Amino acid sequence: MPIAKLDNAFHSSMDNVIHSMHLSALRMLQYSLAIVFFWFGILKPLGMSPAADLVEKTVFWFSANWFVPFLGYWEVAIGLLMLSRKTMRYALVLLFLQIPGTFLPLVICPDITFATRPFGLTLEGQYIIKNLILIAAAITVAGSFDRSVKIKQDPIYS
Repeated sequence: MPIAKLDNAFHSSMDNVIHSMHLSALRMLQYSLAIVFFWFGILKPLGMSPAADLVEKTVFWFSANWFVPFLGYWEVAIGLLMLSRKTMRYALVLLFLQIPGTFLPLVICPDITFATRPFGLTLEGQYIIKNLILIAAAITVAGSFDRSVKIKQDPIYS
């Protein structure tokens, strides 16, 4: 089999795989976000969250006895609301009210979040920075729900 035919067969097969991935990617991303928010959230009122101490040290002006569980239920609500197109907008409002607070430890507790500043993050700092991915994923999923927007093919992927 000539190299050109093999190359065409490879690209054709990969196009089929990529098309299949495209069809399920947004739904998988939506459900993944829902699971992460629900899971991380439910650990807080159950007293099982490894982030509870960091929350307590960051938001020291609130009693951790009620604030940590409150934050957990807030995150559970985000996760549950992300399960449906009809409630995604509510999930986004809750998410974008909550997310700025997740970055507070970088400012309020730099001794906990940085091993060496400005780039040497501790495990806690890495836990916080991963929220950038959650934000981007939520924007991607929510943006896919707007049927009025026609997505133009990005030339970089052509």
